[in-house]
Amino acid sequence: MLRRRSATPALGCAIALALALGAVASGCASEAAGEPRREGLAIPLGGVTYNVYITRQLNLDDPEDRGYSELPEAPPGFTYYGVFLEACNESDEPLRTASSFHIEDQQGDEFSPVALEPDNPFAYRPTTLAPDTCIPEAGSLPALGPTGGALLVFEIPLDATENRPLELAISQGFDPETAGPRQLLFELDI
Repeated sequence: MLRRRSATPALGCAIALALALGAVASGCASEAAGEPRREGLAIPLGGVTYNVYITRQLNLDDPEDRGYSELPEAPPGFTYYGVFLEACNESDEPLRTASSFHIEDQQGDEFSPVALEPDNPFAYRPTTLAPDTCIPEAGSLPALGPTGGALLVFEIPLDATENRPLELAISQGFDPETAGPRQLLFELDI
């Protein structure tokens, strides 16, 4: 007597695949709606791709960290955090990079980057990037350094580090859909 195989396992696999694809699609939709991205992912904004390589507290008593900036010691109750990032123009035309950054904690407090020395080779500086170029420039000291990125420094109250996750907002240009700035969010590993 021949036994027919049940269609149930095949149907179950098809349903599982459909659910998995739906989850992936909904995940992409939530990212488009402004959900924070993880560090280490290259995400486009206004034609420029941004990648936050690493975020970490800067210890100005450490020889490596002292080399990143000539900042004075942070005031009591505050600390410096360095955000090391890359911005790349992968298009065929010159594009302007973002000039607006802030870190926001879960209480809604916002922190802007501190000004770094004009001749600081590690500092992120907004510019117009030629096609197929990046900040930091390939072969430069910040690109070849241990962090591999251009530097933004934020002076953050120690209390705010308890209001995690902290998010880095990068704003560039105008978004007609939201009637506000085009914005990219990274959840920082602080």
